[in-house]
Order: sequence, then structure tokens, then C-alpha cells
Amino acid sequence: MAENNRRRRPQKEEESGWKFWLQTIAMTLAIYAIFFLGFKYILSNDKVSGPSMQPTFENGDKVIAARHSNISRGDVIVLKAPDEAGSFYIKRVIGLPGDTVVSKNNKMYINGKLYKEDFLKAGSKLKEPDTSLYAGKPYSYTYDFTLSSLAKDSPEYKTRYSNSYLKKVEKTNKVPAGTYFVMGDHRTVSKDSRIIGFINKKSVIGEVKWRYWPFTRWAIF
Repeated sequence: MAENNRRRRPQKEEESGWKFWLQTIAMTLAIYAIFFLGFKYILSNDKVSGPSMQPTFENGDKVIAARHSNISRGDVIVLKAPDEAGSFYIKRVIGLPGDTVVSKNNKMYINGKLYKEDFLKAGSKLKEPDTSLYAGKPYSYTYDFTLSSLAKDSPEYKTRYSNSYLKKVEKTNKVPAGTYFVMGDHRTVSKDSRIIGFINKKSVIGEVKWRYWPFTRWAIF
């Protein structure tokens, strides 16, 4: 009897070992599948390129954006660049569909009301170098414009949109339906909706929620 028990024990240990490895492999595949599906349908892993969002985001920062997020004014989003196929921009939403947008005396007015841009405080303390077109101006400096003036005078807008589309924007000074007006926090250098036009909702990849690199600038938004 004792001899039979000794014979069965190695077999049970072998079966236990196989079960452990099968469970480990299954768990690994499940975790991989979760990450793969998560980043394909729920999250987006992106890298900041360029100075247009300084000092909020620096060149090389790595961020996670949430897909299918409800976008609000002031949110930072990742979007497909309308002027560079295959490229992506990271900008801040300033105007929502139907909003009127006016920049006057370095202040933004949305729907006729002063829009407090607390996110620009850090940039207001940083000055452009003497070699810049805006030498001595803060990063946050915003030149005067309205959506109407952009529709009327911007050569980029005239290239991108039909005359009837521009006439409507010029008349209403409103962000067209289904689009956003976005800007960079480093206003003096940012190529944003003042140049590239309105951003179609379908071009939005997601809302930036987390900066995970560099570790010293780790932050949740």
C-alpha cells in the first residue's frame, strides 16, 4: 500500500506542475489581450512632439489618452493632424460646437464672456527669446482674432474651406457643428485652429488623462 502511494505521488506532482504552467500561460495571454484591446479601443499611448503645449507639456513627454471621452472646453486632446497625413497633434479645446470665439487684448472671450485660462499661468511667466517674432512676449500671448476674421482673411482657411462655408463662419463667428476650435498653451508658436482650421470630432483620438513620462513630471489631468 505504501509502495503504491509512493508511485502515485510523482504523477500528481507532475500534473500539478503542468496545471501551474498552463494557468500561468493563460493568465499571461489574458493580460496581454486586455492591454491590446484596451489600447486599441479604450486608451491611446502618445508622445508629445514640439513646443506648442509648453510648459504644460514638453517635447518628448509621454501621455495616455482616453478614447470616446466626453470632450469639454479646456480639455487637452490628441487629434489627427488635418494638414499632415499620419501625424498627430496635442492641443487644448477652446471652442465647442456653436461657441463664438474672440481674442482681444490677450484675453479670450467665449460666447461674449471672459474665459479664464488658469492653465496659462505658468506660460505667462516665460518670455520669448529676442530671436522670436514675439520677442519679450510671454508664451501665453494671444494675438487678436475672431472666427469671422479668420474666415475672411486667413489664406489657410481659404485653401481648406469652400466659400460658402467661410461665409457662414464669417457671418456667425461660431464654431461649426461637429467641430472644435483648439489652441496650444504656447500660443506664440502653436500651429492650431488659427491656422489649421476647425477639428472634426471624428479626428479626435482621445482626451489626455495621464502623463507617465518623465517620472519627474508624472501627472493626472
